Amino acid sequence: MKNLQTILRGTGVAIITPFTAQKAVDYPALERVINHIINGGAEYIVTLGTTGETPTLSKNEKLEIVHFTLEKVNNRVPVVVGIGGNNTQSVIDDLQSYPLTQVTAVLSAAPYYNKPSQQGIYEHYKAIASASTKPVILYNVPGRTGRNIASTTTLRLAHEVPNIAGIKEASGDFQQCMDILRDRPTDFLVVSGDDAISLPLIALGMEGVISVAANAFPKEFSTMVRFCLNGNFKEAKPIHYQLLQAFDYMFVENNPAGVKAFLHHLTLIQNYTRLPVVPVSAELEQKIKNWLHQFQQ
Repeated sequence: MKNLQTILRGTGVAIITPFTAQKAVDYPALERVINHIINGGAEYIVTLGTTGETPTLSKNEKLEIVHFTLEKVNNRVPVVVGIGGNNTQSVIDDLQSYPLTQVTAVLSAAPYYNKPSQQGIYEHYKAIASASTKPVILYNVPGRTGRNIASTTTLRLAHEVPNIAGIKEASGDFQQCMDILRDRPTDFLVVSGDDAISLPLIALGMEGVISVAANAFPKEFSTMVRFCLNGNFKEAKPIHYQLLQAFDYMFVENNPAGVKAFLHHLTLIQNYTRLPVVPVSAELEQKIKNWLHQFQQ
């Protein structure tokens, strides 16, 4: 198995899906965002993450987006594909039909709504890992899925299932994160799934972050992460605090509506989402415009 700790060390970007006014996928805008992220120095791209509004994309759109992303990235950085869901067999079917030859790994969010037991979560991921031709990265985001992947379950999967190669941890639970970092296999990737606490989590031993904010600020965010990974927190902290208010604005109403507003005012995309997600309120959008004006001074 590839050692993802080396390949995916640093900043990954959970890339948004831009839409036109007619709510079709805006491929020219997607290409602009891809180039913005790579030129900004981010280490890799995650396509079809939940930040990409995947619940509202059709199967054909998802396949087209993966093909398009791989073509436009053109091996400049690694690409991870999000393939998850609450129907285990459906996830396995997707793993067998998606174009994964050029993909580095699969990121799979924990089953949502079903609220399976920890044993159910274990069996879900074991089945997915067995069916996947690529290493599988767990994605723990209980605020969205309704069920936490306990550290004991993560560690059991890490030690017992060879194709489980890492975790994106977005529980916000520092004790849980430390338990995983202390007891993980030596080659098991652990990255933050929360922009605002990535600095302290890297200080505890994580290899980086899969970021939403780096869609908009890849240069600043990935520079901060590299400083952290090199133990240079004196240089990292000013960037962290410079971006902290932006993190707040991105998530206060909805993700990805928040980051899409930033990208719109950076002239990279049109500000459209698909229902049930709606663009940010006029009040929040004004705050974002004001913040960007100060940021760009």
